[in-house]
Amino acid sequence: MPAILGTGEHRYRVVENFAKLPDGWQLTDVASVAVDSKDRVYVFNRGEHPMVVLDREGNFLRSFGEGLFSRAHGLHIDADDNLYCTDDGDHTVRKCTTDGKVLLTIGIPRKPAPFMSGEPFHRCTHTALSPKGEIYVSDGYGNARVHKYTPDGKLIKSWGEPGTDPGQFNIVHNIATDADGWVYVADRENHRVQVFNGEGKYETQWNNLHRPCALCCCGGAKSPTFVIGELGPGLDINRNVPNLGPRLSIVDAQGKRIARLGGEAGPGVAAGKFLAPHGLALDSRGDIYVGEVGVTNWTTSFPNEEMPAVVRATRCLQKLERVRE
Repeated sequence: MPAILGTGEHRYRVVENFAKLPDGWQLTDVASVAVDSKDRVYVFNRGEHPMVVLDREGNFLRSFGEGLFSRAHGLHIDADDNLYCTDDGDHTVRKCTTDGKVLLTIGIPRKPAPFMSGEPFHRCTHTALSPKGEIYVSDGYGNARVHKYTPDGKLIKSWGEPGTDPGQFNIVHNIATDADGWVYVADRENHRVQVFNGEGKYETQWNNLHRPCALCCCGGAKSPTFVIGELGPGLDINRNVPNLGPRLSIVDAQGKRIARLGGEAGPGVAAGKFLAPHGLALDSRGDIYVGEVGVTNWTTSFPNEEMPAVVRATRCLQKLERVRE
């Protein structure tokens, strides 16, 4: 029997061995995932083939990005099926077509801004779009900022600084928007999601999260919901503490948790467990695709265990199929 996660209306069947790759190919650290209007799945990973494209059954369609991307981190897709690929290894965001043609580059490849200078970019992490097509970039590991750009890549404004107060960040790791223009920022090491208006004014925050890493807005314009990927413990002192993740949480537009998937007994490779959920996407049927940076995270979670071959092969991508019975 396949593993089932969640309860009630939010039950998901784990699809094992979802990705069917060419012989010898691997998905190494799937940093982010996106789904286009035809339910094709774009898998942005840190292997030899940075962008792997699958159909919704997991069959391989094509790849691109070889020699272009340095270190995959964030992936967003717009209503016209343009891909926004955030590369924290060379400090850029590239807007691409679904066959890999680069339409726009924001940032200077391989030239980071000074550490914590507030200037874009120093290891940027993700993008989201306003209802008008403006581009928000979370930035990231070497900054504590959100930048807002025009659709053609001109900087409008920036906000944020290091810290723990409202509007401050400690690893601004992911970003999402809704149809009303609210901006949601995964403030990972402050264990919260902060909510801003479209101009960067702080509104509220969602707490009771553990290292929120992935962030996806779904559920429609009238009643959006959010799926949040939470990392597990990252320190020796709490590594074996139960009920801290890694897991997925589903919350409403006020941040109230309505479902939680996994995480009670810590990380693992068994069906129904997570390693390090880093990227999320939903298809037209409500199925969830989870990208995991399991290779990078393995020594954090299991410092004294050898990494199974399956982690480096295909386990960094999971599909959770919504149960409709």
